[in-house]
Amino acid sequence: MSMDLQKDNVTNNTSVVFNDTDKLLIVASHLGSIFFGFIPSLIAYLIRKDTPGFVLDSVTEALNWQITVIIGMFISGLLALVLVGFLLMGVIWLCNIIFCIVATVKFINKENYRYPLCLRLIK
Repeated sequence: MSMDLQKDNVTNNTSVVFNDTDKLLIVASHLGSIFFGFIPSLIAYLIRKDTPGFVLDSVTEALNWQITVIIGMFISGLLALVLVGFLLMGVIWLCNIIFCIVATVKFINKENYRYPLCLRLIK
């Protein structure tokens, strides 16, 4: 990925061409994560990890976001012992839903999208 793509939150990429299978992987990796956690993103990443391109960037971003959500929920669970974590769990859950929907729409419209506050552990 280019450095200017990492600086911008959204970059239009109209030259990208993908088929129905690629669209399905993108939708499954982002929207499926709302219901099934990191599993759909991990499966999509394992399918596409040897094929660099737009779809790999999309599913990698979804997997990185779900890893961030898992870490956030774990920390919230620890903070629930002092009753602060319950509020934080709700905020993380709501952000996960909103950001996954926004990312799906952006990627289907062939725009690169970066989840805010996401740890990019997988490159």
